Amino acid sequence: MLGNLGGIHLLVILGIVILLFGATKLPALAKGLGQSINIFKKEMSDDEKKAKNADGPTNTTVNNTAAEPAAPVAQPVVNPGPSVQPNSDSRN
Repeated sequence: MLGNLGGIHLLVILGIVILLFGATKLPALAKGLGQSINIFKKEMSDDEKKAKNADGPTNTTVNNTAAEPAAPVAQPVVNPGPSVQPNSDSRN
């Protein structure tokens, strides 16, 4: 599919991208893309480490009696709906 793209095709695509986003925003887009790729790679390696550690035998015991108490689980923040109050100016 991409085997037919030559140098001139890539230059045309680059020109269209520059026209769409502007030359000033391209470095910011590239930086954001690079940071996203780095974060993705880091998370993938962390997941692989966790999976590798989970496969191995573990014989550790956790004793929480002398340790710090567990932190409470944070509850989700729920925004209340708009309050509807009766109109005090209406007269029947």
